[in-house]
Amino acid sequence: MIAMLVFSILQPLENAVAWLLDRFHYNVGLPWAWSIIATTIVVRIILVPLTVRQIHSMQSLQKHAPEMKEIQKKYKGDRQKLNEELMKFYKENHINPAASCLPLLAQLPVFFALYLTLRHFNKHAHSGSLSWLHIVPSITAKADSHWSGYLLLAIYAGSQVLSSYFMSTTMDKTQRYIMMVVPLIFITVVARFPTGLVLYWVTTNLWTVGQGVITRRLVPKTPLPTFGAKRTSRTPVKIEPEPVKLAATPKPSQARRVKRKKGGGRR
Repeated sequence: MIAMLVFSILQPLENAVAWLLDRFHYNVGLPWAWSIIATTIVVRIILVPLTVRQIHSMQSLQKHAPEMKEIQKKYKGDRQKLNEELMKFYKENHINPAASCLPLLAQLPVFFALYLTLRHFNKHAHSGSLSWLHIVPSITAKADSHWSGYLLLAIYAGSQVLSSYFMSTTMDKTQRYIMMVVPLIFITVVARFPTGLVLYWVTTNLWTVGQGVITRRLVPKTPLPTFGAKRTSRTPVKIEPEPVKLAATPKPSQARRVKRKKGGGRR
């Protein structure tokens, strides 16, 4: 029942993806595999506004990372209080931590729609070859059904690690390694998907890598907050000790010179 409801919700999106594939194939003249790549690029272009918000969110998180760590240390024994203080901190500094996940979440419906499109692909008559670069025999076949599928899975794994690396720049090393390793665990699941779906993920991962390289070069790094930066109600005020004034020591040239007379008197 739930599966039928999900499929009915995704039906309009499936029709839109199928229509876009048809336009690239029949009107532009691209093979089906390259139509999938072109469709992926169109989807990523549409998601550029969300990507910009994602970059700004990551920069804001990086800027306020020291302050958030102080809050985590202060309330590490009280999970509920910690969440409340972090939510207040996000609100005061206009931080949306969910913005970093928006592009990925927006791609999931497209992913399922493309999966359904490829699943129903063989039920309809389509002209043109289903192969890709004369290596992949069919975009509708499972990725583990041919040696070329394993090659594509290896490219997927490498691109997934690189894209995870660029997407987790604000995390500590342990979290970053987890983000890079976890997707590789699901490679056995990805191998059961149609080859065209793996091709979609490879394309979007490479787009993310290129986007990360461009962002690092064009967008200046956000400096860490200084003591003169804007403080919030939970930012501790640092009290600077007053400088101790030392008595000036007279220079040797300015010291009073005393001459003694012969016989012990002074002049």
